[in-house]
Amino acid sequence: MQSIVSLVVSLINLYSFVLFVYVLLSWIPTKSGIFAEINNFLAKICDPYLNIFKRFIPPLGGMVDVSPILALIVLQLLQRFIVNYL
Repeated sequence: MQSIVSLVVSLINLYSFVLFVYVLLSWIPTKSGIFAEINNFLAKICDPYLNIFKRFIPPLGGMVDVSPILALIVLQLLQRFIVNYL
């Protein structure tokens, strides 16, 4: 059981890192090149999860999207729940 818990925790950490990189790359304007390809790949992985939060949280001032912050907090809370209760 412990190995499954540590695998899930590692996957949550990896996904949190991928989300963080995706958010950072979103600040770099790209239309083509390696950054655009990486951003498109990460979008396929991250957008389905982020869209859950974007439905409930509108951008602040029409520009600042705080849904990734909430998404990362939820992942960390899930990780703590798994570690503490399983």
